[in-house]
Amino acid sequence: MQTRPGALSFPILVAPRAARETVGPVVGDRVRVAVNAPPVDGKANAAIVALLAASFGVRRADVEIVSGERGKRKLVRIAGASEADLLRVLGVGS
Repeated sequence: MQTRPGALSFPILVAPRAARETVGPVVGDRVRVAVNAPPVDGKANAAIVALLAASFGVRRADVEIVSGERGKRKLVRIAGASEADLLRVLGVGS
């Protein structure tokens, strides 16, 4: 996980065609992100962006897939998010 002023970057492991859309748990060093969309024509990537934006309370434009656009292992950056926000989304802590 990398934090810069005003942005949070972290690795994710994508589970496309999932029954439920979820963020978490942590699997190894990656946050598991499950989406309903299939990994076809960028549909899963669009679903990832939408789910993360809704989970973190930011605009879709604030969520960027930095690397791994065509694979299950990706690096995402969320502008306006912090490590505390990630812990909240994962349900860790108080």
